[in-house]
Amino acid sequence: MSVTIKDVAAKCGLSISTVSKAFNNYADISDQTRKLVHKAAREIGYYPNAIARTLKTNRSYNLGVLFQQEGRNGLMHWFFAGVLDAFKREGERRGYDLTFINHNIGWTGMTYLEHCRYRNVDGVCVVCADFTHPEVVELATGGIPCVTVDHAFDGRSCVQSENSAGLEALVDYACHLGHRRIAYVHGQRSSSVTQKRLTGFYRGMKAHDLTPRPSYLIESAYDEPDAAFEAVMALMRLPEPPTCILLPDDRGCLGALEAAKTLGLRVPEDLSLGGFDGNPMMQLIHPRLTTIEQDARRIGTRAAELLIERIESPQTAGSMTVEVPARLLPGESIGPAKG
Repeated sequence: MSVTIKDVAAKCGLSISTVSKAFNNYADISDQTRKLVHKAAREIGYYPNAIARTLKTNRSYNLGVLFQQEGRNGLMHWFFAGVLDAFKREGERRGYDLTFINHNIGWTGMTYLEHCRYRNVDGVCVVCADFTHPEVVELATGGIPCVTVDHAFDGRSCVQSENSAGLEALVDYACHLGHRRIAYVHGQRSSSVTQKRLTGFYRGMKAHDLTPRPSYLIESAYDEPDAAFEAVMALMRLPEPPTCILLPDDRGCLGALEAAKTLGLRVPEDLSLGGFDGNPMMQLIHPRLTTIEQDARRIGTRAAELLIERIESPQTAGSMTVEVPARLLPGESIGPAKG
């Protein structure tokens, strides 16, 4: 004989309606009661019927995730992997499953928005994508609760690192070590992350009465050591090369280190290098990288919290842009300026 919700209620000494609310995460049920109900359900082997719950609440308890990373690492990219893992954990803690959103399911050729509707997701988190792409814009403005990471749309919540403040702190650190000829190999200008970090770069330079040289600013691709290698080689061929080069991310520093080796330069004695990410693996290289650490787990958790709040309390949730603090990790790759 199958175990029913009545059996759970009897074991807990609660009404069926209270047990049902606990399973469906109603706000008027305390955490203590919810834990009691879940514990009792596990002990007697009861599992709520997903279809019945969907009919009762008009929600699927399914969150969509759009991850459109075109680099070589994909889901193995340490930052996005951290964001996604934290998003998944918080979603599961609140009773939600995850579905990855695509726009080419079999022969259907669905758009992202159509796939969300096809899978009946309650909301969607855009973790990584070309935010200017028409399908992404359609998804973000298409009526489904949505939260984004690193790019803000009007009327939608966004979670991002302190990109501007982080880059400003990195410039300030280099300047306090005597550097005046500071170059920045930045990401694609079409990215809002790049724009914020460029703002931080200019602010940091201005705070030390320095005017950035146009020749010291080079656009490159994120997460591409080979592109960073070429950018550093170009900078060091200038008549007056920089003494410090800031890269778009930590993996870019691998290309920069290779360029320094090719040119016979020591880091940091002859050339200083700084990154942005806080990739733990990059803290194991020599010299240890000076970088800005992003809190990937906090970003993922906050994204899930904001999305679920929008789903469960649409009248009061509102929209907001949350900046998660980033911190300077002083290493050995930025040293005192020569001379």
